[in-house]
Amino acid sequence: MADTIRIIGIDPGLRRTGWAIVETLGNSLHFVAAGTVRSQDKADLASRLCQLHDGLAGILHAHMPHEAAVEATFVNKDAVATLKLGQARGIAMLVPARAGLPVAEYAPNAVKKAVIGVGHGDKRQIHMMVKVLMPKARFDSDDAADAIAIAICHAHNRKSAIARLALETQP
Repeated sequence: MADTIRIIGIDPGLRRTGWAIVETLGNSLHFVAAGTVRSQDKADLASRLCQLHDGLAGILHAHMPHEAAVEATFVNKDAVATLKLGQARGIAMLVPARAGLPVAEYAPNAVKKAVIGVGHGDKRQIHMMVKVLMPKARFDSDDAADAIAIAICHAHNRKSAIARLALETQP
């Protein structure tokens, strides 16, 4: 008998980190919750990273997911912005890893392909398909909607992602 697996999808960002909790049982998906962890723009970088950490840790404690999925960082023209995004992404990976969850990573194109069927698309298409796939889904930001898409992507790819993670951790 299969068990329900609770997944947290995380769309990392320094200002706003989107998160979503979905459950999967066999081929069915069920929306649980979604939201956005925000850091204070005027605070120093270390404080902002702590705010993201504490917010995500609270969400994990409240929702008790079994697995995590994080969107991979893309490199843009602004090296400083890319570095800050990488630090926020580090927090997004650290929090579930410290909680003992396997953490899978997905490129933005893989997330889009899993949700809208092609590797390139705009946020409007992603939001529309999230609503089609999960009509009860509610999100307070684009980042939370993206986190739902990341969780959906992981639900579709989790068996191969977990197997890959297991192979990577073997001596």
